[in-house]
Amino acid sequence: MVGLLSLGVVSLLRSRRATSAETDYYLAGRGQGVIVTSLTIMATFFSSFAILTFPGWVYEGGIAPMLYALNLPVAAAAIYLLGNRIRRIGRKRGYITPADMVTDYYGDCPTLRIMIALTGALYVIPYVVIQIKGGGLLADGLFREIEHVSIFGWQITMEDAGVAALSLVTMIYVIIGGMRSVAWTDVMQGIILLSAMVLSGVAVIYALEGPSNFFARVSSELDGSLLTVPDPGDTNPHNVWKILTFCAFASLASIIQPAQWMRFYAARDSKTLRRAAIAFSTILPVCFIFGVFLVGLGGRVLYEPEMIDGVVHLPDGSKTDQILIHVIQDYFPEMFGTIGLVLVSLILVAVMAASMSTADSNLHAVSAIVTRDLYHPYRKKSSERERTWIGRLVIIVATIAAATITFAGKDLRGLLDTITAFFFLAMAFSAQLVPITFDMIFLRRGSRRGAIAGLAAGLLTVCLFPPLGQLLLGGEGWVLKGTTTLKGLLDVGMCGIIVNVAVFILVSFFSPRPEKSHREEFARDLKEVS
Repeated sequence: MVGLLSLGVVSLLRSRRATSAETDYYLAGRGQGVIVTSLTIMATFFSSFAILTFPGWVYEGGIAPMLYALNLPVAAAAIYLLGNRIRRIGRKRGYITPADMVTDYYGDCPTLRIMIALTGALYVIPYVVIQIKGGGLLADGLFREIEHVSIFGWQITMEDAGVAALSLVTMIYVIIGGMRSVAWTDVMQGIILLSAMVLSGVAVIYALEGPSNFFARVSSELDGSLLTVPDPGDTNPHNVWKILTFCAFASLASIIQPAQWMRFYAARDSKTLRRAAIAFSTILPVCFIFGVFLVGLGGRVLYEPEMIDGVVHLPDGSKTDQILIHVIQDYFPEMFGTIGLVLVSLILVAVMAASMSTADSNLHAVSAIVTRDLYHPYRKKSSERERTWIGRLVIIVATIAAATITFAGKDLRGLLDTITAFFFLAMAFSAQLVPITFDMIFLRRGSRRGAIAGLAAGLLTVCLFPPLGQLLLGGEGWVLKGTTTLKGLLDVGMCGIIVNVAVFILVSFFSPRPEKSHREEFARDLKEVS
């Protein structure tokens, strides 16, 4: 934690030499190199969900969840094809947020800017809450023998202490250093996280006495249903069609969400992003196979599951998302000796790092969204320095709000379950930016009214799916029954995109497009080499 705060201070000192306070705070002066760009994109993409939940899914459901790895090459292709074009025109025209680019092309309309900002916020908020919650659960798991700690005379649980510590440290270094501190902490946290995933897979192979014995025991000791992919029409939560549509659309959504979009703006040049895309497509699949596939399947052999109330748990009664923690705590000391104890600590830090690297990126992004897209349009005379400080205030408010929701979730039964479900809808909300993005970059045939109508229709469609559909429609009715069934078969984001595109095309056909000269100039700036 001291190291993270130190990076924040160093970033602050470097930012004082910047010519633009806003560009430096939000985009690190648009000068990030290939190592920083690659690791900050990967660390933002891989949250604690990847290192905890995915291995648990494989432990519980077998090989079917491994198909989610298909989203990695799709996301890498999106970085290569979309990221470079976004970076070029962003540098040329001085964009900072996604809404800057969208409203510059379609016309600076307050309604469109607010809708783009809202879509970004709907993605960011659940992510921050879940990551902070993950930090609390990790602290509780690490110090199970300590029930309460005393802070300024208050007795709080270890989980609450973890939530408070993660929130405070993340908030401070993001406020101090902006994009520079976020990116450099992502580098440090990303290296630890990716190493942890690979070493965890190695530990499972070691525990099962080598690769040959690993596959022999998996094939002989696990039920055949765990080693086959469910039929496309199966209601299994990991059925083929749902996974494939998720990989096609949610992977795009995760790459054009605000935090990643701003990382494209921040890259130094086109070569940097191309190399980042190649690194993404090679490094993350390897880590996913070792840290998810091997740990999940091997863990199922090493730790025979126990059914509690019809739900799969680990033998000690803990949830399946603790399988990676069990593996490293039980086998690293045996495998590496004294060094193994140190590695256990490092990997437990990696789980915390996965939470922090996603939370910091999204806090930073929501700061930019509120400041640039909501505050600045209504206070046009505000200086860059004023907007930067407003952005820091937004980070404080957002962090306190996320921590408060996490604390309240312990007492308000079902609140965090609802937020967790909303976490999965976050991808679907972000996916509604895909039609607009593709139109701006490749087609340029849509209109401003079409963009607004399509985005509104897509967001509304997503809202009809559970859990929001239950809140909006009262938990019953043919619409909710239909969306619930559809959600079990297909990705929610894809369903929203289908409606989005249909409305976008229809309204654009009957409304004027941007001027031809504007479209041609925009196209030239997208292709300009820099």
